[in-house]
Amino acid sequence: MIRFNFPCLAGSELEYLQDVLERGRLAGDGEYTKRCSEFLVNYLGGPAGVLLTHSCTAALEMAALLADIQPGDEVIMPSYTFVSTANAFVLRGGIPVFVDIRKDTLNIDENLIESAITPRTKAIVPVHYAGVACEMDVIMDIAKRHGLMVIEDAAQALGSDYRGRKLGTIGDLAAFSFHETKNIVSGEGGALVINNPRFMERAEIIREKGTNRSRFFRGEVDKYTWVDVGSSYLPSELVAAFLYAQLRSVDEINSRRLAIWNRYHKMFRESLGHDESIGLPFVAEGITHNAHLFHVITRDPEEQERVLAGLKASGISAVFHYVPLHSSDAGRRFGRVASGMQVTESMSARLVRLPLYPDLRESEVVEIAEKTLALLTTSNSRGDFPVSGARQ
Repeated sequence: MIRFNFPCLAGSELEYLQDVLERGRLAGDGEYTKRCSEFLVNYLGGPAGVLLTHSCTAALEMAALLADIQPGDEVIMPSYTFVSTANAFVLRGGIPVFVDIRKDTLNIDENLIESAITPRTKAIVPVHYAGVACEMDVIMDIAKRHGLMVIEDAAQALGSDYRGRKLGTIGDLAAFSFHETKNIVSGEGGALVINNPRFMERAEIIREKGTNRSRFFRGEVDKYTWVDVGSSYLPSELVAAFLYAQLRSVDEINSRRLAIWNRYHKMFRESLGHDESIGLPFVAEGITHNAHLFHVITRDPEEQERVLAGLKASGISAVFHYVPLHSSDAGRRFGRVASGMQVTESMSARLVRLPLYPDLRESEVVEIAEKTLALLTTSNSRGDFPVSGARQ
């Protein structure tokens, strides 16, 4: 059986966990929490600050608080994303405004954003699907002209770049995930990146249950008290210690994933030739990605089902991805649709994700690719997917 995912260990996780136990400080904001935050600030290129959270969901909820989302405020986002992207704003009374995605990157279609803006629009939330960047220059320009915040959902994108800038450092705020399905993991875990310095002090307060406890620990006040809304968004030191071991190997882990991604891409492109009726991942010039996932877009939903069933019968765990939020019960109740959703609905019904993790053996990668290709029926139909020659 070939698993869909298996976390990659860096090697020093147990050493750091033991160190936490010996120090006797298990609660958050200890030595390893600080080490992780400092590492991420340096790795990302110097944002105003990085605050560890117990999940990416928590980081997005903090972002919604910092954006001062009020009942009726609208937040533009793709529908093809995880529920947390929308839920964080719905919890504040916000209204997710769903727009369609691009058929090449599966990211939010930047050309549809401006027409979705109303007097109630407060923020834009681009989601960097598969660790591949959205068109951030266009999105930031739209946001600037309309006075909107940009909150990057970079859950899948640690280590990816957009024209020389790390994803997560372009918007006002950003959220990363360290869930066990991501490249860098701590079981559960996340981080809020603060790029606009004006949010830094309040972010610390929100993260510490609405208190100025961080200022107290820095000796800036003689006691701490309740000063704002907030919640308990801190991870434990055990989580932070595990994460620190992972972060120190981020480039090595991403490099190993990228080698597998490139192997898949080469095999599929050589086998499919000029047949563009099957979609493959697309990476534009000037973009580098972290090989978070490799997907294939089948010709139709029936073929998706056949491929997933055939791989399962062969002992290979492959999966589909998101059910579009706009089509869900909660999405219809809490959000609204601002464009046609043809691309979102089509891609969701045809996408197949293949196993991708550093410990996959070469023989397993070849087996997965060959069996997937064998399950894809021959077709002379003309597709509409761009051919990506991108290599990294």
